Amino acid sequence: MDQLTDPVAAEQVRAAAKPLPHIDDPAFAAAFDRYADARVVLLGEASHGTSDFYRARAAITCRLVERHGFTIVALEADWPDAANLDRFVRHRERREGEEAAFQRFPSWMWRNAEFDGFIRWLREHNRPLTDGAQAGVYGLDLYNLQGSMQAVIAFLEETDPALAVEARQRYSCLAPFSRDPAQYGAMARSAGYAFCAAGAVAMLTDLMERQCLGGDCDEWLDAAANARLVKNAESYYRAMFHSNEDSWNRRDTHMFETLCQLLHAKGPDAKAVVWAHNSHIGDARATGMSRDRGELNIGQLAKEKFGDGARLIGFGTHTGTVAAADNWDGAMKVKQVRPSRPHSHEALSHATGLPRFLLDLTDDAPASTQEERLERFIGVIYRPDTERWSHYSEAVLAEQFDAWVWFDETTAVTPLADVHGEQEAEMWPFGL
Repeated sequence: MDQLTDPVAAEQVRAAAKPLPHIDDPAFAAAFDRYADARVVLLGEASHGTSDFYRARAAITCRLVERHGFTIVALEADWPDAANLDRFVRHRERREGEEAAFQRFPSWMWRNAEFDGFIRWLREHNRPLTDGAQAGVYGLDLYNLQGSMQAVIAFLEETDPALAVEARQRYSCLAPFSRDPAQYGAMARSAGYAFCAAGAVAMLTDLMERQCLGGDCDEWLDAAANARLVKNAESYYRAMFHSNEDSWNRRDTHMFETLCQLLHAKGPDAKAVVWAHNSHIGDARATGMSRDRGELNIGQLAKEKFGDGARLIGFGTHTGTVAAADNWDGAMKVKQVRPSRPHSHEALSHATGLPRFLLDLTDDAPASTQEERLERFIGVIYRPDTERWSHYSEAVLAEQFDAWVWFDETTAVTPLADVHGEQEAEMWPFGL
């Protein structure tokens, strides 16, 4: 035990923790049945490149889908890319000319062997089921501006050719920036007005007026989600050049609204599992995100709307390896994760001596989890040399999450390119 870790606090956590078996043991996922009565179960991760987090979320999600009627798997991923996977898992035809999913940075975040295994399980689970009973995969994020514009136009070319012509004209303002939309934000700030906003808003309005009254409602839902993504992405990239807080809040609000649209579209009994980073699914009000920077997130919005109908489950680790880059658009590296810092929630969890555990925080949470401590956040970028300032923030664990899942030592995800080679991986998931 670290000499800087309070042994009484560590014993409190150890006494309240439920030791977990290996992820492949059915008893691992069964431990999460206590949260299956929620309408939304949000599963976090302390990094975007840790195998154990992906495999754990897959095991839990498989059980929620197979035994508890969850039919929405919503990812911190772009809608058009996830729609590609959704067609695969629900045995729908691939769209002609559609780009393979998740080819942009950080491709390893979803193009990894751990997530591929879950996608293929879901496809087999859906095989004997009717369309309404199948579980789908959906993206909540808003970065693939080009893919979303193309999807809206492709849908209208089949259903309303005249409106497709209008869509091309309205989106022509954003089209030159579709590969690098941050340039649009910079130019809009320089010009002093949102010169592409009107067309994006008008396109979404026109699509929403054409509510699905027959035909393929999934295709209409897809087009409407893409049109809303274009409208919100235009606003998001402008906000980037005003304040980081504003852009973060627009992004997480968009993701939460997309989740709510899915629940509404699938009916009053629909239930969803969300996969996203701890920074998105933990209640922001319990962290420095809210207090210091005025940021909100999906977890906060879910709690405000659903109350106990939303269960927020965070994941943490002490050390191991992680797949991450040095900088945005940089090459993926397998990096060593530094042992957790003293006076952090991770150091406290490590001090229990348990290799894996589930800590329920809904009732009688240990006093030590009700105190503000450091918590580590690793995204797709990891900079160990500046870890304290670039990857730690203050949080009250018992207010941030309903449960805390601990893996003392973890390993990096395996990119599909390492398994199948670059060329073959370009056809994922349909070609493998």
